[in-house]
Amino acid sequence: MSEPSEPDYALTDPQDLLAGFLDYYRDVVLRKLDGLSEEELRSSRLPSGWTPLQLLKHLTHVERRWLVWGFLAEQVEDPWADDGPDGRWRVRPEESVDDLLAAFHAQVARSREIVAGGALSDLSALGGRFPADVDAQPSLGWILFHVLQEYARHAGHLDVARELADGATGE
Repeated sequence: MSEPSEPDYALTDPQDLLAGFLDYYRDVVLRKLDGLSEEELRSSRLPSGWTPLQLLKHLTHVERRWLVWGFLAEQVEDPWADDGPDGRWRVRPEESVDDLLAAFHAQVARSREIVAGGALSDLSALGGRFPADVDAQPSLGWILFHVLQEYARHAGHLDVARELADGATGE
């Protein structure tokens, strides 16, 4: 897999910058997973116990919760499907690496469509993640910044997990 690259320095449009950096961190996450065996993807080397595959599933659901269920207010089945009964991330044994990667790619494509169809100042719809009786609802810009910081934080976590797994470092 090729080294991910940040958005072009000449970009000035905030929506393009957010979308570009979000794509950059999506690529960083995928690069960190690339080359790990299935055993490494399903194993943890960290005291908290999360696995790289659980983190991938979590990020898929983060995008789904914030952009589909949150911003669009579409009803989604089991928005917290990445959480186990103990509140920790989970991947069931029957969930294959290929299926989880396909779900990630499908969600990313859907998220890109949602972002392309809105403006940063657009407020989320009510009735999904945000009930109709809330006093405030987040803008698309706020949601994108939130998702971006989630990716950046978790990409850093994967840096550590990958280095512990096989010594690989870098973006």
